Amino acid sequence: MRLPEVSRIINVPEDVTLSVEDKKVTVTGVKGTLIRDFSYATVTIDCEGKTVRIWAKWPRKKEAALVGTICSHIQNMITGVTKGYSYKMKIVFSHFPISVKLQDKSVLIENFTGERRPRKVKIVGDVKVKIETEDIIIQGIDLEQVSQTAANIEQLTKVRGKDPRVFLDGIYTYERNEGIE
Repeated sequence: MRLPEVSRIINVPEDVTLSVEDKKVTVTGVKGTLIRDFSYATVTIDCEGKTVRIWAKWPRKKEAALVGTICSHIQNMITGVTKGYSYKMKIVFSHFPISVKLQDKSVLIENFTGERRPRKVKIVGDVKVKIETEDIIIQGIDLEQVSQTAANIEQLTKVRGKDPRVFLDGIYTYERNEGIE
C-alpha cells in the first residue's frame, strides 16, 4: 500500500546556514562549506528558515527510502561543518616492519609483507592525513571522503592468499569520532 506522503524534517542549528537551489544543498558552518547535488532524486527539498523538509508525494518504495537517505546525508553535512570527522587507523605488523609515508596527495605503504614495490593510495578530496608512530589519523569535514580514504587504505593492505590467522599484517580502523582535534 502506498502512503499519500512521506516526509522528514531537519532542524538546522543556529551556527549553520543551509540553502537549497534546485535540489543543490549548500551547508556552511564553522569548519567550512559542503555542497551536494541531489538532482538525481525524485523527492522535494524545501528550506524555510531553520528547518529543512524532505518529502515525496505518493512515493514508491525506492522514493520513500530516498527521503530517509537524503535526510541522513544532510544531517552528516551539518555535523561535518560543525564538528568534523576523524578516523584513527593502527599499523599492525608481525613479520615485516611496515613504513607509511605521505607523498603529495597520496599515502605510500612500503615493505608490506616484504614487498619491494610500495603500495600507493590516493587521498580522496580535501582530507588531512597525519602519520604518527603506529597510527594514521584521517580528518575532514566530509564524512564520505574521510571514510572512503580510510577504506582505501584498509583494503590496500588486505592480506590475500595467506592464512589470515597467521598473517595479521595490515592497517586497520580502530576509532571513528565526530570532531577534529
